[in-house]
This record gives sequence, structure tokens and C-alpha cells, in this order.
Amino acid sequence: MSAHRFDAVIIGGGIVGTAVARSLLALRPLKVCVIEAERELAFHQTGHNSGVIHSGLYYKPGSAKAKNCADGRERMYEYCAEHGIRHERCGKVVVAATPEEIPMLRTLEERGTANGLTGLRRLSKEELREHEPHVAGLEGLLVPQTGIVHYPDVVRSYAREIEAAGGVIRTGTRFLGLGGAGRPFTLLTTGGEVTASFIVNCAGLRCDEVARACGVEPDVRIIPFRGEYYELAEEKRHLVRNLIYPVPDPRYPFLGVHFTRMVHGGVEAGPNAVLAWKREGYAKSDVSLRDLTVMASFPGFWRMARQHYRMGIAEMRRSYSKRLFVRALQKLVPEITERDVVPSGAGVRAQALDRSGKLLDDFSIREGDHMIHVLNAPSPAATSSLSIGRTVARMVLDRF
Repeated sequence: MSAHRFDAVIIGGGIVGTAVARSLLALRPLKVCVIEAERELAFHQTGHNSGVIHSGLYYKPGSAKAKNCADGRERMYEYCAEHGIRHERCGKVVVAATPEEIPMLRTLEERGTANGLTGLRRLSKEELREHEPHVAGLEGLLVPQTGIVHYPDVVRSYAREIEAAGGVIRTGTRFLGLGGAGRPFTLLTTGGEVTASFIVNCAGLRCDEVARACGVEPDVRIIPFRGEYYELAEEKRHLVRNLIYPVPDPRYPFLGVHFTRMVHGGVEAGPNAVLAWKREGYAKSDVSLRDLTVMASFPGFWRMARQHYRMGIAEMRRSYSKRLFVRALQKLVPEITERDVVPSGAGVRAQALDRSGKLLDDFSIREGDHMIHVLNAPSPAATSSLSIGRTVARMVLDRF
């Protein structure tokens, strides 16, 4: 077989793409190649998230997120332990700061129980302070299954397994489109032509564009939401023991600004969720006229804007105002001041939007002719990667 001809090519070298590749190679001795546009793996969503191993608390029972997170969470803990990857099952508290949020806390407890979580415990105001002495809240919910890890460490381990099994990883290789018609597919890339019998699209922020380039109309558009972080000053890290989350707004697939202790040290505060002007728009100044045109030409974007413009304006103001950002943090830990936090990194969430203006709340995987397109895989995709990878790999083999 030619060095440029493969049984399966995975487009995208994030945690989902590499998980699919390692699962394929574990199930059958195929010729597998991962192509990644950037110079290194885990460059975008995987390398810019908060490093939380999610419990599965928030997701609708029976949904793909709920099923994959429950399975993937435990697989992730086992995988990290087996491969010597630093991690910790530290738990978190979800805090109801107002009387209006208490019913939602009860709903989360019921949903978590339905999703198989054990050890969930409602906390009184006094019990909440026992777990997090500096937190402010009327009630809390203890979620012991939540943990922390550095996901680029996980991807590096996946990559070692891929290459040990004979798989190929090509970074700095951007997918440009398909050449010719029929199978095997000829993938045009910045590194030359690659031939494949099967394509798996795990391109994250560009997954809808890759699908269309492969002749599949996904009926969704990826809308980039930038999540900005601050980090607690070293002398203030004692204010947060583990993870502190607010009760989320059920209208949106975002969890609100929160505190996360990081596995390699430090405490992050954030992220917010502000519309980015570029798909890889990590800085406020990043603008792409092409990406803006694609967004503006999609009818779902304007329907979303009409429905949620107040939230959008509020997030934009908080993006440009440290005072407003800290005010949101003070709802959880009142002692935090503007002097106690310093700007940290930012991530961009690849959030799928449908034509009705609805932000997709669940994972979305679409099949084509000898293709699989992962079209919505935001959080908890990293937590769920081993489960998603196995599921997609089996789909590939069933249709190979």
C-alpha cells in the first residue's frame, strides 16, 4: 500500500480525532492517518479548555452527552491511572447563590441521579462552607465524580498509542477539499494528496466547512464562542480548594464563570461565553471577514441573535470589563477583588447552531457515503473522548 494511501483518514488532531484513531487501530489492524492543520496536536479546543473531567450532572438523561460522559468519565480515570497521566478525582460544589436558584439545584440533583451519579449530596449553607470556606451560597450540591486533568497530556498519550500501532500522524497538514469523484477518496491537503477509503471529520471549529467540502450539507453552522479566563494570584489560591460552579442558566449550553483548580497548579476563574469574530478568535482583536460573512449568511444566526441579544450584550460587556467579570466571580467567592486576578488564556468553543436559531445541546454525528462527520462535540467531549472514539470507530468498521 502506498505511503499516501490509507484505509481511514481522520481530519482533526484534537482529543476526539485522536481517540477515534486509537480506537480504530485497537479494533482492527488498519492503515490509519490523522491529519492536523496546526503544527501540533490538541492546538485548539483540547488545548484551551479548563481541564475538567466532567461528571455528567447537567445533561438530559438518555442524551448522547449523558451516555458518553458517564462511560467516558470512568474510562478517562482508568486511562490516566494506567498511563501515568496526572489527574485527580477532587469533586466540585454547585452553588445556589439566590433563592430563585434553589429549585434548579434540585433539578440538577435529580438529573445527576438519573444519569447514574452516586454520592451526590445536598449541602446546607453551613455544610457548603465546610467544603469551601470562602464560598457564599444558600445551598450547594456536592458532586464527587468531577475531576481535573491536563487534556494535552491525554492527547500525547493517544498519539503514542496511534504511532505504536502503526498509525500515521501528520501535523501542519490542512485539508483543502476532495479531488475527483468516487472512492477511494483523494484528499487534497497542504502536504500533498492523501487517498482514503473512509473519512472521519473531527475538525472541530471547521467541521461544518469540512463536511461541505466533502459534499455533505450539515444544516448547521459552527458559531465560535470565546471563553476568557483569569487566574487567581498565588497568594489568593487558598480561597478555592477545588472546583466551585454556579447554578447554570438552563437556556444556554454554557455553565457560567466558575473556579477550577488546575492539575499542574493554580486556579482559573472563568470562562465567559462571548461571540468571537473569527473561528480561531482567541483575542478580542481577532477578526475574519470570511468567518463573519459565513455567520451572517446563515439564517439561524439572526434568529439566535434576536432571541438572545441581551445575553450577548452582557457577555460582551463582561469581556471588556474586568470589574464586571469579577462581580460575577464575587457571587461565588465575595472576597475576590480585581487585584486578586490576572488575565490568563482563552479558548474558543465550536458550538453548532441550526437554522431555527437553536444552539445544539447534544453531540451531533452525521454519516455520509463512507464518511462520518462529528458536527457538534463541545464539552464534555474531552471527558467523553474514549467513549466517542470507540463509538465512531465501530461505526466506521460497520460500514467499511
